[in-house]
Amino acid sequence: MKTPRKYTMSVRADGVRQTRTRILEAALSVASAKPLAALTLADVAGEAGVSAQTVLRQFESREGLLDAAAEYGASQVEEERVTVPGDLDHALATLIAHYELRGEGVLALLAQERWDERAREITGNGRSLHRRWVADAFAPQLAGHPDRESLLDLLVVATDVYTWKLLRLDRRLSRARTHDRMARLVRAVLEGD
Repeated sequence: MKTPRKYTMSVRADGVRQTRTRILEAALSVASAKPLAALTLADVAGEAGVSAQTVLRQFESREGLLDAAAEYGASQVEEERVTVPGDLDHALATLIAHYELRGEGVLALLAQERWDERAREITGNGRSLHRRWVADAFAPQLAGHPDRESLLDLLVVATDVYTWKLLRLDRRLSRARTHDRMARLVRAVLEGD
């Protein structure tokens, strides 16, 4: 008799985890479509296919939801950006795939950071995450460089979301051409030094 109960509890716990993840994904989706200040529990609940009460049960408050969504979003970004250190083409392919998935949402947050403290905190964490990613992705090229910080600054700019935006969204270049232009820029930084 104890086995069915364990199974039932396990199934229930899996369902709760799946619901929580669905709500977090919905919060990220809604946050990419409207300002954080305008995001409501009802918006997120509707996107997730649950009730606002379910959102509250999971996160206790709107602030709790936004905190958890920011943390979840950062972990997703880290997972999406895993790359092979020193492999420029793999790093850029990984980064561009990430920007294709989340770039417009990031740009929306960047547009809010001047007046929204939470957006400012998220984008500040994003800048730190991007700088760490560049340092890891280009670690072999940066190793032992006499002016490592300057070179790192230039690589951060060459791989920034705004660089992707200028090429992919503003110039409407294909994903492949965007990759090519960013790779040329990174190589110019590395070789020009």
